[in-house]
Amino acid sequence: MINSATTPDARTAGAVLHAAPGKLRQPAGLKVIFFAEMWERFSYYGMRALLVLYLVNAMGYNRGDALALYGMYTGLVYFTPMIGGAIADKYLGNRRAAVIGGSVMMLGHFAMAFPALMHLALGLLIVGNGLFKPNTTTMVGELYEGENDPRRAGGYSIFYMGINLGAFLAPLVAGSLGEKLGWHFGFGAAGVGMGLGLIQMLWGQKTLGRAGLKPHQEALGLRDAGLVLSWSAACVALVFGVIKVWAVVGPWYGALQGTAQVALAVSVLVAVLWAIARPAKDSELPPMTGQDWGRVLGVVIVMVFVIAFWTGFEQAGGTMSLFADQQTEREMFGITIPTTWFQSINPLTIVLLAPVFAMIWTRLDQSRFAISDVGKQALGMIVLGLGFLVMTQAQSIADANGKVGAQWLALVYVIHTVGELMLSPVGLSMVSRIAPARLAALLMGVWFLSSAAANYLAGTLEHMLEGTGIPLYPFLAGLSIGAGTLLFVLTPLLNRLMGLRRPV
Repeated sequence: MINSATTPDARTAGAVLHAAPGKLRQPAGLKVIFFAEMWERFSYYGMRALLVLYLVNAMGYNRGDALALYGMYTGLVYFTPMIGGAIADKYLGNRRAAVIGGSVMMLGHFAMAFPALMHLALGLLIVGNGLFKPNTTTMVGELYEGENDPRRAGGYSIFYMGINLGAFLAPLVAGSLGEKLGWHFGFGAAGVGMGLGLIQMLWGQKTLGRAGLKPHQEALGLRDAGLVLSWSAACVALVFGVIKVWAVVGPWYGALQGTAQVALAVSVLVAVLWAIARPAKDSELPPMTGQDWGRVLGVVIVMVFVIAFWTGFEQAGGTMSLFADQQTEREMFGITIPTTWFQSINPLTIVLLAPVFAMIWTRLDQSRFAISDVGKQALGMIVLGLGFLVMTQAQSIADANGKVGAQWLALVYVIHTVGELMLSPVGLSMVSRIAPARLAALLMGVWFLSSAAANYLAGTLEHMLEGTGIPLYPFLAGLSIGAGTLLFVLTPLLNRLMGLRRPV
């Protein structure tokens, strides 16, 4: 999940404070993307809140298999934006890609209402998200006049508010429907949310101006319905074909040793990166410079560190969801709190604490104690590790007594949210600001690779640690704190590499 109101960039924050009031009004198109993203995140987090519980309690999956499928699904959800961003950069443009992606995701959510279509549905959600997610995020940046527009930080803060509003409502609405009335009601609600997001984007696209359009394109109209339908049908065919191929290739791949599996996966990833990074023949964008490559390298290095953060944070939908379901006392005032409601603590805390962080960052950034984007992300990792120290204690009490009070899990979610407020919006703003024009959407998609790898690890880490004698939550505490400390040490070097001004 992403911060809703933190001002991520100190230079921009300072510019906002000194700009003329009339120039601080946000672009009208921001409202359109705000609500489109809100409904899309409602659909995603509604699905995320229900998936593991649905697999264990309704589909008969054991804990390990459910977490593995969760990790595979959420990992691929954050892998495909790299491809979707490249397709938008080269061919479709951000706006068309987002509409196509949203349409495919809507089909996926509705398909989840039918158990026999579960794998097809997950595949559609993965592919659709790849076309939607990086392109709406990139479109926000295109609403502003250059990377130093003083409204940019505030605009991203409002954009994040939409993300967290959708994420807050999803467990309460889709989660409650799924747990109380039937799983498929919850999945259906997620599909309705995605449909509303599409309507919002198409209805209000006049306010977007040229944001998300390539130079030769015009706003989407009825004449583009065929394009959207054909691409959506192609995505359905692609997912169906991959499922059939994997039925043959999957057993062979699973029989390989771990090193061979990793080598093959890395080879495929490198081939995909090489294919999508090649510029289109009719590209009108300027060539890459040495400074551009420095920025790309810096982003990739930070991305590797951020994997440690998301590996821990994404336990929220996996092991921590099962902890809430099986080892947390959920009876309050004679009412049983639905398990999925715990996942609304994070976005609610963001909404409450974001203004506080905005004030802190603004004042700190104008003082001699200012911290760069990279330094803030390092601190966020350390804070996440502190949350897992609390989770370690909660697990110990639960193992001894059977269950723990709900306040333990709530406290962990709050601490993790503080870490997120320091890391997630800062990283997205950093990438959108420094990414070379040629690779704007692609690099945003590459940034999401950290979440792809981390989500997969989040689902499989418990199994990987079996037999080592290392408990999950203490391991995550050490991983997060260690990675954050090392990143903070490397901050001055990374700032120079990316052309950022502050040493720390």
